[in-house]
Amino acid sequence: MNAFLKRVRTIPIFRTLRFRLASTFLLLLTFITLAVGMAGTVLLRWILETNTEQTLREELAGLRGYVRLDDTDGQPYWFEDKTDPEEVAAVERLTNVYVVANSSGAIWQGTANHAFDAMTNRDTMLRELHEIERTKTPIFKTIQGDEYGPYRILSSVLSDTVHHRDWYVAIGRSLSGDNLLRRRFRRTYFFIFAPVTIFICVLVSWFAASRALVALQSVEHAARDITGSNLGLQIPLRGANDELDRLIESFNEMSRRLRASFDQIRQFSTDVSHELRTPLTAIQGQLEVALFTAKNPDQLREAIENALQDVERLSNLVRALLLLSHSETGQLPMNRTAVDLNGTLAELVEQFQIPAEMHGVRLTVAKGTPVYCDGDRIQLERVITNLLSNALKYTPEGGWVKARVDTAGQRARIIVEDSGIGIPPGHLPHIFDRFYRVPDGHPEKGLGLGLSFVASIVKAHGGEIHVESKLGEGSRFIVSIPLRSTQTLAPSAQPAEIRA
Repeated sequence: MNAFLKRVRTIPIFRTLRFRLASTFLLLLTFITLAVGMAGTVLLRWILETNTEQTLREELAGLRGYVRLDDTDGQPYWFEDKTDPEEVAAVERLTNVYVVANSSGAIWQGTANHAFDAMTNRDTMLRELHEIERTKTPIFKTIQGDEYGPYRILSSVLSDTVHHRDWYVAIGRSLSGDNLLRRRFRRTYFFIFAPVTIFICVLVSWFAASRALVALQSVEHAARDITGSNLGLQIPLRGANDELDRLIESFNEMSRRLRASFDQIRQFSTDVSHELRTPLTAIQGQLEVALFTAKNPDQLREAIENALQDVERLSNLVRALLLLSHSETGQLPMNRTAVDLNGTLAELVEQFQIPAEMHGVRLTVAKGTPVYCDGDRIQLERVITNLLSNALKYTPEGGWVKARVDTAGQRARIIVEDSGIGIPPGHLPHIFDRFYRVPDGHPEKGLGLGLSFVASIVKAHGGEIHVESKLGEGSRFIVSIPLRSTQTLAPSAQPAEIRA
């Protein structure tokens, strides 16, 4: 059996999503069809049994009307008009299967056919008579009967109020018609209606599954058609606002991200090529000049020093790219310890005082109590250093840069703000993207890796970073990092400014 199932699973059509959907629909509809058939069979049986029992009650009442008890001796007799054909026919119908017996089990009149001995048995009649007297309820039972099939029997009593005696009376009705109707219903439903319905369900399930997969097929075709020249390929929505439309939206969004990523990579390749070509050309030129024109050790030393400066620039560029790659792939080494953010910020601000004075910018740090987080001190220093460096770079002479640490709930915040040139609103959503650079004429323009590197480090610490900026008024960078779990929340930083 297992081998057969394995061979079936290797057939291509049985492995398709269309077949799985269609078979699921078919199994569900088949189950419902069969359940309805079984429920219908049970309901039909209940209706027929109820109808038979109601008919027996009516016939028993009619039999009681024709069998009277003599007031003198209490013996039963037939009270009928033999000149009325209808009444004679009614009595014949009621006496087809019946029995009337006294309280001792002696039969007065009844069916003489031995096939109904189970109904006319003396012990059975006495037992049922006693049961009816005890419960005051007629008794229904089913016996095999004659060749016409089983019979439903209703047993009751005929009371003699004058002589205070009860007579046993029972009447029966054939169930052959009911059984025939039930067999016809089962045969018609399960051998004609159900197969036709299931066959229609097969067609409907296959068609419905095909229609449901049209949108998936459009995604499949679009994915197959994507090349380097049409990465932004979009699939039109169906307007149903269902799961497939959301899948198409996700695919379109993925396509847009791919295109944006490839555009960034293409631009990055161009920028890196330019950045690498300039120092390499300079190194080559300097060494060639030194090789062919240098006449003394001082000229060679000067050429080597210039070449080393360009080599250092290349080394810094490669190092930045390597660190960014490690941070984005989660391979950046993290040595987590308890880091006092306020103390770290104050130390770094002190180191940036000389560059700030050279730019003519006033750099201050707000005083505050120690605020601890679990983090890598070196990586967090890189975050702060990058933010301070950018703030000084884009703040004109005479401006200011302020830095502080405070707390908000269970998170510590590092805030660096400046009075610089600001960031255009259209560029704010992208400044943390890899290789993204805001177009401007700044002479110290980098490769657009710094803020991306900052965002990666903050994310690795379970934090967030966002920026607020107004063009011509300055920018504010806010880094939010979870506080150390054992730390008591420190009050927010005080506004007093201290020159490092």
